[in-house]
Order: sequence, then structure tokens, then C-alpha cells
Amino acid sequence: MKALRLLTMNTLFTGDVPARLRALGAALAESDYDIVCLQEVMYRRNARLIRRAAPAYRHFACSGTVLLKGGLVLLSRWPIIRWRFVRYPMTGPVRGEFIMRKGAQVASVATPDGELVVVNTHLSANRDDDWSPTNRYTAIAEAELALVAELIEDVGPSVPVAVVGDLNIPRDSAVLAAFVAATGLRDVLAGDTRPTYRPTPRWPSPPALDHVLVRAAAGETLTGGADFVFQDEVTLGDGRRAHLSDHYGVQAQLIRSK
Repeated sequence: MKALRLLTMNTLFTGDVPARLRALGAALAESDYDIVCLQEVMYRRNARLIRRAAPAYRHFACSGTVLLKGGLVLLSRWPIIRWRFVRYPMTGPVRGEFIMRKGAQVASVATPDGELVVVNTHLSANRDDDWSPTNRYTAIAEAELALVAELIEDVGPSVPVAVVGDLNIPRDSAVLAAFVAATGLRDVLAGDTRPTYRPTPRWPSPPALDHVLVRAAAGETLTGGADFVFQDEVTLGDGRRAHLSDHYGVQAQLIRSK
């Protein structure tokens, strides 16, 4: 079977956003990704920029008249059967993220190998950079992941699931390990702790925050690997060089078989 190629990327909502999103759209137009999950797109006008630059992705999901719910956008070469957005509970310290209405975007995609449910999400950031069990943000992450677990349970065992996005949780954290164990998901990049956030002088050793987690349908296997993309600067429309985001993209190749 042909591998399904999936990309997830936090696109960064600040800085020279239109120029970077046009460049991202141009890169997607030249790519062979089947499904693209983006976070921090933020505004419908930004989603339009990407779609105009990458018209081959005829199917898309996002909600919100001006400000996009969760800042989430899903692009697909294959038809989206249905989709919905579910907001996370507003718990913990009051923070600017409440304006983003963070949550999970759940989409059923009709791929050539059958239906695949994709959960595109962006969890609340840990402003303390402390993922220990007693940290004030750990309870927020656990509550948000509990909602994702409910969404996965609603799918049922007969359909494969991919949970992707900026989870704002390190790959080697106990919170993520508990979530993966409880839901039956598999981390496609398990053991790979390379940072998915681009290191900076202020944060020279960031963790791996962006993830691709998968669960096969009952009686099937869902195999494949993943790696990072968009790590280097690109040329923008006006000739300037810049990084597409403060995060790297994570691409995965998934093969479904009985």
C-alpha cells in the first residue's frame, strides 16, 4: 500500500506572518503531503493565504469568521467526510491563550485506504517550562489530554486515528506516557528527543513538543516513521531569508495494512 504522508506544524502567529504563510503555502504546493495539520494560523485571512498558494489541497477544515477556533487548519487532498472542533476546558491560571479558544479539531478523512480520523490540536503552553507532576500547568495538560482521550474513544476501534500537533509536552514526559498508554496510541517518534522548537540563545535546549501519535484500527497495523522538515531558512517573496516558524514541521509516513 502507498504510504499516507502527513505534516504537522505550528506556524507561529507573530512576526512577518503573511510572507511566511505564502512561502509555506508555496512549499506545500510543491510537496506530496496528503494531509497537513497547522496550528497558530489564527485568522481566516491567513488560512486563505495558504489555500491560495496551495490549491491542490481542495478540502480543508477550520472554523471561525475572523479568529479561527484554536488557530487550527487542516488541509487534505482527500475528501473530509465530517469534522468538528471541541474546545478545551478553561482551567488553571488566567492567560492570553484563552483568546485562542484552544481545543481539538477532529476530522474524518476518506483516504484511498479507507477512513482515517485525524485529531489536530494545540495544547496550552507550560509557561514555567516545568513538566513535573506538581507543576501548576501539569493539571491543565492532563485535563486537555483527558478530553482528547474521550474524542478518541468516541471514534471506536474500527477506524485508525492520528493525533498530531503542538502538544506543548516533551516527548519523554510522564504526562505524555500516561496519555499514550491510556489511549492505545503509539508515538511515531518514540525515543527521539531532538527539539521540535528551534533553539535560540534564550532557549538553547528546548524539548520535543510536536508529536505524531497513531492508533491502528482493530485487526490492522499502522506502521511508518517520521522526521523533521522546514528546519532551515527559506526565501520569502521579497527575497528576504527567514525561518518559516519557531517550530520545525514534523512529517510522517503511515502505512495501513490488514
